[in-house]
Amino acid sequence: MLNKGSIFSGTREPGVPVGGGGKVISSNVPSSLSSGAGNPPAASRVQEPAPVAEPPGAKLVVGPGVKLKGAEIQDCDTLLVEGRVEATMDSKLIQIADQGSFDGKVNIDVAEVRGRFSGELTARDHLIIHSTGRVSGKIRYGKIVVHDGGEVSGDIQSLNADSAHVVKPDMAANATAANAEESSITSTVNRLIAKTA
Repeated sequence: MLNKGSIFSGTREPGVPVGGGGKVISSNVPSSLSSGAGNPPAASRVQEPAPVAEPPGAKLVVGPGVKLKGAEIQDCDTLLVEGRVEATMDSKLIQIADQGSFDGKVNIDVAEVRGRFSGELTARDHLIIHSTGRVSGKIRYGKIVVHDGGEVSGDIQSLNADSAHVVKPDMAANATAANAEESSITSTVNRLIAKTA
């Protein structure tokens, strides 16, 4: 049974975690692995992308199995979606976990999607779609990263007008080669026309 006095008063029974009710959680990882000894070589380890640093401030967590519907989320700096949310929000950071889903309209600085997003999403700085992420709808972004396996569909545009004119270096080389070939063909055709005239 929970001893309320020990949680709020700062005193607790020795050996019992605060608010733990005597329940202790242990790890099944052998000590040889958890201590760092015997770790697999770097080449065999799976590299996970570094998590996005959470901004300081108010944080709302919609846990697994929880559904938040018909809300306008305000005064929330970070929203972590592990359940289901149908809402609108304007904030700094949204993180949608693997099992999480968000349907609605979001204006955000950074969106990190491992689950599912559907609706209108404007990520002013970054939109990061992980390998398990699915994003669909009207999507606007400052910069976008889509990991292998991640999906994005719908009306997708960059917020940066200049990025529409950016050409990847390999595409530029191909375009230059195509233009040179086209010029060569055009001059050959013009010479043939001149000879027949």
